[in-house]
Amino acid sequence: MTHELRPGVVFNEEDSNTSPNPAFEQVLQARLSRRSLLRSGAGVAGATALGATALSGCATGAPAHAVNTLGFKAVSKHVNDVLTVPEGYTAQVLYGLGDPLSGDTPAFKNDGTDTDWGRRAGDHHDGIEWFSLDANSQPSNTFNSRGLLAMNHEATTDEKLTSFFIHADGGKASLPRPAAEVDKELMIHGLSVVEVQSNGKTWSYKTNSPFNRRVTTMTEAVISGPARGSTHLVTKYSADGTRARGTLNNCGTGKTPWGTFVSGEENWFGYFFRDAQDDDRRKKDKQVQALNRYGRKAGAASRHGWESGGADDRFVRWNNGALAASAQEDYRNEMNTFGYVVELDPYNPKAVLRKRTALGRMGHENVTFAKPVAGQPVVAYMGDDARGEYIYKFVSHALWDPADAKAANRLTAGDKYLDQGTLFAARFKEDGSGEWLALSVDNPVIAHSSYFEFKDNADVAIFTRLAADAVGATKMDRPEWGGVNPRNGEVYFTLTNNSNRTAATADAANPRVYTDLKGRKEQTGNVHGHIVRFMEPNPAATTFKWDIYLFASEADADQARVNLSGLTDDNDLSSPDGLVFSPATGICWIQTDDGAYTDKTNCMLLAALPGQVGDGGTKTLQYGDKTVTTYAGKTQTPATLKRFLVGPRGAEITGICETPDGRAMFVNIQHPGENTQMADVNTPARYESQWPANAGYGPGQRPRSATVVITKNDGGVIGS
Repeated sequence: MTHELRPGVVFNEEDSNTSPNPAFEQVLQARLSRRSLLRSGAGVAGATALGATALSGCATGAPAHAVNTLGFKAVSKHVNDVLTVPEGYTAQVLYGLGDPLSGDTPAFKNDGTDTDWGRRAGDHHDGIEWFSLDANSQPSNTFNSRGLLAMNHEATTDEKLTSFFIHADGGKASLPRPAAEVDKELMIHGLSVVEVQSNGKTWSYKTNSPFNRRVTTMTEAVISGPARGSTHLVTKYSADGTRARGTLNNCGTGKTPWGTFVSGEENWFGYFFRDAQDDDRRKKDKQVQALNRYGRKAGAASRHGWESGGADDRFVRWNNGALAASAQEDYRNEMNTFGYVVELDPYNPKAVLRKRTALGRMGHENVTFAKPVAGQPVVAYMGDDARGEYIYKFVSHALWDPADAKAANRLTAGDKYLDQGTLFAARFKEDGSGEWLALSVDNPVIAHSSYFEFKDNADVAIFTRLAADAVGATKMDRPEWGGVNPRNGEVYFTLTNNSNRTAATADAANPRVYTDLKGRKEQTGNVHGHIVRFMEPNPAATTFKWDIYLFASEADADQARVNLSGLTDDNDLSSPDGLVFSPATGICWIQTDDGAYTDKTNCMLLAALPGQVGDGGTKTLQYGDKTVTTYAGKTQTPATLKRFLVGPRGAEITGICETPDGRAMFVNIQHPGENTQMADVNTPARYESQWPANAGYGPGQRPRSATVVITKNDGGVIGS
């Protein structure tokens, strides 16, 4: 999610991995153009495909409503301020920023004067999951006309500190920030749970449902797993390091096998501030290395300046400098309480949020689970969304008991499977194989690391990135969402882009380096991103085979060097981000968060019918004297990959879920109009977007993030 918030400060484009792994060949200079990459000629040659061996120990099979043919006409690219879906489909706006979640919260005015944000829909709708409710308000796996939507509210549209669309005059764009403005902004981040229902024709959300809930930056949370009680989590708020407040910058989501909602805390580092003298005050504290590795350098400005809101604890906590005599007297460790996967029981509004530290601390996107098998570990896959970061998986110590799918206490089941286990980081090898590297003090590389001192597994959980550095995991091009193909158990990860990728650092798993033109502006590196996939002997295995399923590209790019997947106007794309396999149909849904191709199209949603690892062949790219050989999936066609939706101006398409029968699909439209200038906040004619007001979802004209529900007019399965 690459949003430049103000000149020189790009909080969602973190770049703090300076570790040397893997060791790269000597630096080579390469300049590649959009239409003609390397005039000396970078050849691509087809060769024998990777052998596709059958998986053992994986629970797979055809989905109940399997779609084997994409039965809709591709949606055309456009840059209009509308949301378009295929002919024969209807998209309805369902739940937008500011919508009340209680019967006594006033209707949203959308003019910047609204209050009571702790009981309204938050901003920047992101990952989303469906949880069925039956007619008796009990949890269900099959009910289709009534359910709960649990979703993330990642961030807010801002420029020069302030979330300007929620303030009447745009807010104060200098320090100190007014407390009243900060209070609003603290509430629009986090999570929400909202009840929705269908009358057979249209959908609506229920304003006064007892299930409706907001979780914000101020909501109490419990620390669980190996980091619980660590001295690195001690704060003025929690002297024993067992509690925290809130969740922040939540991006992707997941649904556990026992029926809870999990959410990843992503770009949280930019919300904190420590002054330029903080490193000196900390002296030999190893956390200085960790703070820099997690992107929070001394003296760097915070995203919103919340720490300047006043002397109250709710503001002071955002200053994570070592300011007092001990950690129990200040918030030097407050940033260490963020960066985890959080777990919520959407069916129980009173249940306390859990922070699952065993899954590591990083810029989490989503969590995707392998289908559980009785008597085998529960396995979850995760990506760390920053340039040069890693792909991870977690293998539980506890073995799956199918009875826990209907556990009486769902969060207790989460304690069982998510608090004890082994975290691994992926190493992708040049021969198309890979291995999972254990991040544990039981691994001698970790226990005896000279790179960073890990005293116990609490340190590994809190300083996960440094542990992955130490074992030599493969630096990837911004790992985003992961998904598990229900047909064969293979795991897919989007690698959205990487402006830092060079010919010197190109490798088999991140092979493309080129220059692309957006208007007259040159964009370099891996501009459009790709999607990698891997197959394992079983989900708990420590080895895998991999290939690159899809190379994102513009349709008219050089097919020998950039458009390696043979994309056309029906399916070309840039910056794949969200990726979800439909449990009902098996369709792989791919969403984009793009800034490279937006001169020709708004962001989009595509439907894919992927094959399997090894269904393509090798491709060779030449950068001067350096040869990079990679493994590519089969060439795409409109029969296997097709554009389904294009969003309004400025919007990212993110988050997707369906009813169990696959006949209603919920998609989040995030930050329409995000490139609007703060100075124009009260001049609607100058907004980049007026969606969803221009789609009939008022009031006001200020753009709003929102959830849409998509149905097929004939009542059929989505995508068929």
